[in-house]
Amino acid sequence: MNEFVKPSIEYFELAPLLVVFGAACIAVLVEAFMPRAHRFVTQVALTFVALAVALALVVVVALDYADVGPVAFTDGRGFGVVAAMGSVAVDGPTLFLWGVILVLALLGTALFAERRLDGGLSAFAGQAASAPGSDAENDAARERWEHTEVYPLLLFAVTGMLLFPAANDLLVLFVALEVLSLPLYLLAGLARRRRLLSQEAALKYFLLGAFSSAFFLYGAALLYGYAGSMQFGEISDAIANRTDAKGLLLVAIGLLAVGLFFKIGAAPFHAWSPDVYQGSPTPLTAFMAAATKVAAFGAILRLFYVALGNDRTSWLPVFWIVAILSMVVGTVLAIGQSDVKRLLAYSSVAHAGFVLTGVLGVQSASSLAPDELSSAEAVLFYLTTYGLTTLGAFAVVSLVRDAGGETTQLSRWAGLGKDSPLIAGIFAFFLLAMAGIPLTSGFTGKWAVFSVALAAGAWPVVLVAVLMSAAAAWIYLKVIVLMYFREPEADSASVAAPSILTSVAIAVTAVATLVLGIVPDPLLDVLAGAGEFLR
Repeated sequence: MNEFVKPSIEYFELAPLLVVFGAACIAVLVEAFMPRAHRFVTQVALTFVALAVALALVVVVALDYADVGPVAFTDGRGFGVVAAMGSVAVDGPTLFLWGVILVLALLGTALFAERRLDGGLSAFAGQAASAPGSDAENDAARERWEHTEVYPLLLFAVTGMLLFPAANDLLVLFVALEVLSLPLYLLAGLARRRRLLSQEAALKYFLLGAFSSAFFLYGAALLYGYAGSMQFGEISDAIANRTDAKGLLLVAIGLLAVGLFFKIGAAPFHAWSPDVYQGSPTPLTAFMAAATKVAAFGAILRLFYVALGNDRTSWLPVFWIVAILSMVVGTVLAIGQSDVKRLLAYSSVAHAGFVLTGVLGVQSASSLAPDELSSAEAVLFYLTTYGLTTLGAFAVVSLVRDAGGETTQLSRWAGLGKDSPLIAGIFAFFLLAMAGIPLTSGFTGKWAVFSVALAAGAWPVVLVAVLMSAAAAWIYLKVIVLMYFREPEADSASVAAPSILTSVAIAVTAVATLVLGIVPDPLLDVLAGAGEFLR
């Protein structure tokens, strides 16, 4: 008979995740029992405090490991701990990703809490169950009701995002995928204005997300059938030791890749991106575009480097193809866009390809010279810069309005640089960063991922990436020319004055984009000290 093994939970290492999850549960109780008049302030305060405490705990855990020094785990190739009975890996990359996700969540919460732009109301519907334009919805607007349920949904999504890159087990990875996705499906359909477009976006996101989850789950089942285990370390050992059932392994890897490529919006699994980005409330679009990509790429790195790293010759060619396809499709389709949110959506598809270019490096940090970046470090740096820049860009988009509210038609942005030179200048700066212009974080990030890909021999992908970067720069410059060198028309939009929350979010992301472009060394040093993924 098998003896019962007492489960062990490493609460100290898991504290950041548990704090966010606990706050999400408390926020649900606030919705159930607190009077409506006090919910907004309570929910916003609870969300900010929980995320800030979690971020502080991430720093405490990281400093604790830094004081102790590298702690060898099993084969000595990493430091940290595999917690919760081997299902969650808390190592250097996990802690770094947790920090980035929590910073983005704090900035995203500031955008969620913005009320000044819509006349004292948030961007989210007051009563989502009401039909758009119905008397019930008009009553909700007149009574100034707010959907404060968005804050517990945000916290649950952040919980999934924290668990996703830390998952060391296929089942936990799937649970994290669903926990982060389901709240986003709901939030996508809660826009106060253009409700039908928002609900259509939510439905498309949900249906396509359900299909991708089915692919992922089927792939996990096949990989379990191959390896006889759900844990990444044992899967890696099975791949190293088995020489049969290669077809089963290849099908499993392909299905898992489909599910994860959907989450990062890589071509040809990107069809949801432009519709969801355009139809969702802009604060959600900002948070989702930044944080989801960070979490999903973290999961891809851990799954393919740790569990499937011994079979890289099978999946690397697929990553080459998807990277090239994403960069080309995203850039080409962005050319003809007349809506700024759809343009940024296709830009995100192209950036998924740029990040995948860094994944192709796949070197071990121990095999590199001291001054060389590993592929994981390059990808994590790019994700940080891209997340901050993207969130800031969408925050600026939320400020451009006319009498009917937010306007995203590019033709209405003509002459915006004359109407509001500061906001137009900040948005132009974000676009230049996305193009990879020097003295911006985008240039440093692209240099990092391109260099590791070149070192690994993926020069054809890098060549395509450079060409697509040049084409993307032309697309972004068209928007800048529109804002500064076109005369404003009679129906041109103007910039609304935001509250201090949105102003802080824009300022923080703009400063970070500049600083990481001029002085990237401190962040690169942090990444160099983060170590490798636990195996």
